[in-house]
Amino acid sequence: MRILGLDYGEKRIGAAICDELGITAQGLPTIIRKTKKHDLEILGNLIKNYAVENIVVGYPLRLDGSEGIQCEKVKRFSTLLEKEFSLPVIKWPETLSTKEAEEIMINAGVGWKKRKKAVDKMAACIILQGYLDNMIRKAKL
Repeated sequence: MRILGLDYGEKRIGAAICDELGITAQGLPTIIRKTKKHDLEILGNLIKNYAVENIVVGYPLRLDGSEGIQCEKVKRFSTLLEKEFSLPVIKWPETLSTKEAEEIMINAGVGWKKRKKAVDKMAACIILQGYLDNMIRKAKL
């Protein structure tokens, strides 16, 4: 089963896809947001090309676990995706995924220009991998 992971943002949408076994997440090109129609067209192409069956969207809870303004935006985006593509959309907690992505790249010696271009893709990978790892743990129980 192929799952698409998304890190939703105001200017960009980070994207990642899992392998066919649902074990590992790989980054896809970051979507530079333009219009709703443009964004949905690109997402639709990814869904079709990878035969996506589920979508996981990062849900940015606050550190105390409460919902903030960005959570409402993600809810609206998730509802739009469900209606547009008739696929299940899972909102997955992603507090500090972007910060984690930046730290991973800093530790790997990636310069700030490359980090800026890749951080959304890396955050989407972290979100999707977290979801996949959780599903694998549940399957073992």
